[in-house]
Parts: sequence; structure tokens; C-alpha cells
Amino acid sequence: MTDNCLFCRIANGRSDTEFIYETPEIVVFDDIHPHAPVHLLIVPRKHVRSVNDIDGGDMPLVAEMIRVAQRMAARTGVKRSGYKLLFNVERGGGQVIFHLHLHLMGGWR
Repeated sequence: MTDNCLFCRIANGRSDTEFIYETPEIVVFDDIHPHAPVHLLIVPRKHVRSVNDIDGGDMPLVAEMIRVAQRMAARTGVKRSGYKLLFNVERGGGQVIFHLHLHLMGGWR
């Protein structure tokens, strides 16, 4: 955990953020600035700065993030209608918080 990382604080229970789902490795919560009717953030508890910083040992964690996204798509009702999964990478790619996270967006009509 990094003390100055917002998502480290959230993922490790040091904020009042309500989790929609959690495992020992991952937490899921609503994006505070949603870009879709359903906009969740899937965040590992382990601090990994960005996709560029994933190493071979992190691949099971990334796979688990995607499995959790599948579960959340089913739970929120967007599994059949469709959804987007998005990793923003570095500032030029739209990353604002430098802690690996996956956006799940859907629910458009």
C-alpha cells in the first residue's frame, strides 16, 4: 500500500467508500464521476501503478479483475445488453489516479 494513493486508501478500508463487491484481492465501487448509467471501478488492493507496471506475477490479478467484471456485469444487468471494460494508461491515455483500475461501463439504451 502507498499512503499517498487514493485507491490504496479506499481499497484498504481507510475511507467511507461503500463497496459493491469485494474479495481479499479486489474491491468494486461506483465511479464518483460516471460516464454511463452503470460505471463501476474494479480496483486491486495491491498497489500497481498502471498497466505499464504490470509484471508476470500480476497476471493472475489482472485475470481476476476481468472475472470480477463479468460478475458485476451480470449483477448490474448489463451482461446481455453489453458493456465496456477500460484501462486508462498514463496521463495521455486518461489515467488520473495512478493505481491500476478497470472501468466497467454500460446500461445505455
